[in-house]
Amino acid sequence: MTNIDFKDRVAIVTGSGGGLGRAHVLELAKRGAKVVVNDLGGARDGTGGSASAAQEVADHINASGGEAIADSANVTKDDEVKAMVGAAMDKWGRVDILINNAGILRDKTFHKMEMDDFRTVIDVHLIGSALCTHTVWPIMREQAYGRVLFTSSPSGLHGIFGQANYGAAKAGMIGMMNALHLEGGKYDIRTNLVSPSAKTRMTEDLGFPEDLLNMLTPEAITAAALFLVSEDAPSRQIISCAGGGYAAAHIIETGGVFLPPDKQSPEEIADNWEAISARDEINFYENSSGPMQNFMKKAQGQ
Repeated sequence: MTNIDFKDRVAIVTGSGGGLGRAHVLELAKRGAKVVVNDLGGARDGTGGSASAAQEVADHINASGGEAIADSANVTKDDEVKAMVGAAMDKWGRVDILINNAGILRDKTFHKMEMDDFRTVIDVHLIGSALCTHTVWPIMREQAYGRVLFTSSPSGLHGIFGQANYGAAKAGMIGMMNALHLEGGKYDIRTNLVSPSAKTRMTEDLGFPEDLLNMLTPEAITAAALFLVSEDAPSRQIISCAGGGYAAAHIIETGGVFLPPDKQSPEEIADNWEAISARDEINFYENSSGPMQNFMKKAQGQ
């Protein structure tokens, strides 16, 4: 059986004062990683802040024989993120793993949502993940090793009523992962994404039955997260997971059709929609040139 450990690895986990992040950082430490426990300590909507949440987790790890430092950086603040990464480098000299987990909720239907709530959710989830990743990226390139994990959501992959801001942020991570997979490959930087459903303060009032919620443990998500940041992890993979269920999610396209110039009209698309949307041929592309190559082959009658 495969054995995964993180001995001598240094990991930063944002939003790890509770919920999924706490489960991630505790298991990383248990398996030998030196960890930065980052948490702003704010409310679910991102307001307020306290260093106590991160400190409690770090203290627990240190008391259990692990190595941890607490950090309360706001992931949207450039100077605070640089200080967080700097603290890890000063203490341990490297950063091997980054799990972007910090997040907030400001749910409302789109027509009632203030744009400030839209921007703030994007800022924490998407820009915060980009900022943390951008800060560790040169370190990972220099040491020719890195594992980066983004925390997306079924809201980003499939949509959820009342979460246009959250869903947009979570979907944006997919595009970032795809690009960083290509850019980081020759430096052994592997970039992945987890799409979890779990019982945390982020989901506690979504109306799930209590018996179902009790199955949705954070630890079930941690299993997928740690696989995706392990030494032999794949790259550019999405694991959808909940309550012990795990699936690989992919962005795919149908085979489609080619319409010659005299038929490239909305009417012809309408008339050919059944063939365009047919799922008998499904393609998964390694990069953005894939669709063009597919269409050119169809144009040439291949």
